Amino acid sequence: MNRLWVWISLLIIGVVLIVALFPIVYRVVTTSLGLFPKPEERVQFDQRDPNRYRDIIERRTWSNLSRTLVVGAILGLIAGVLLTRTLVAPLRQLEQGAKAISRRQLDFRVPEKGSLEVRSVARSFNQMAAELERQESLRRNMLADVTHELRHPVHILQGSLQAILDNVYQLDMTEINRLLDQTQNLAALLDDLHELALAEAHELPLDCQDTDLRQLVSMTAEMYRSLAAMKSIEFQTELPPSRVICHVDASRIRQSLQNLINNALQYTPEGGEIRVAMTCSPETVAICVKDTGSGIAPDNLSRFFDRFYREDSSRNRQLLGTGLGLAIAQAIIQAHGGEIKVESAGVNRGSSFTIELPCEVLKPA
Repeated sequence: MNRLWVWISLLIIGVVLIVALFPIVYRVVTTSLGLFPKPEERVQFDQRDPNRYRDIIERRTWSNLSRTLVVGAILGLIAGVLLTRTLVAPLRQLEQGAKAISRRQLDFRVPEKGSLEVRSVARSFNQMAAELERQESLRRNMLADVTHELRHPVHILQGSLQAILDNVYQLDMTEINRLLDQTQNLAALLDDLHELALAEAHELPLDCQDTDLRQLVSMTAEMYRSLAAMKSIEFQTELPPSRVICHVDASRIRQSLQNLINNALQYTPEGGEIRVAMTCSPETVAICVKDTGSGIAPDNLSRFFDRFYREDSSRNRQLLGTGLGLAIAQAIIQAHGGEIKVESAGVNRGSSFTIELPCEVLKPA
């Protein structure tokens, strides 16, 4: 019942009823108050002076009608003002909210009250404001993270070059290699930032072709088998027996899968296990990278694909990379019309990353 059209309909019905019942109510009220002459008085008036009787009746009728209309207009005006204030108040609050958002006061929220439609608009407004506040926070954090990540190698380069100029360091091959490593870190960070910016702007170039995803996953996984063996990590693959044809950019899908396997290798200790499995349904294919590593706290699952996010910020950035790999992987999969999910039972209980893509499974002839 608390809908805007119901309130307006009830208002219209009320006005119609007042107009329809007004003559009856007016007649009953005037008769009960003695505003009309009694029948015996009416007979006397008729007998003495019919014209005078008519004049008195007309004067009383118009006088009472005018009073009734004035009173009705005042009551209608009061009711209209109250009803208008009730209906317009939430809209004014929305207007104040829009002005607050335009002034970058992203923490402003409007109360969710009024009719069902108005509450729905207020709820949508608050959700929009919350998302804008979250995006603004991500933007600020990213700016701070980019500055931090760029400052580290730049300071090393600056300090090393200054030391060479001051003859503190000798410009030998060892020092040149160290400087080259820092420039490569800078180049990798800038490339990742550029790639992520293109992906989030939906401008990431994709060279999509029909690709046997089963073969792609198998070849990618084999690249990491020796690395896992060096860390005494058991590396397993579970692939379907038939081909899985997907219209994808093979290099981009390989890049996303490599980011997930790299992440699993970084967080899985010696003696752990990593399993790369592929499962198929009639319309989709899922690639799961599951490990028995350090796991993820439940509160951090929603933030795991954020840019520069590291669950343990104290870890060495040179060992963990730029912190953009998972964000890039997610952006690539979303550009293909798929999605990527993360699950974890908790800290030190492993994690599981799953890529879901729309694909066509071909059965063997």
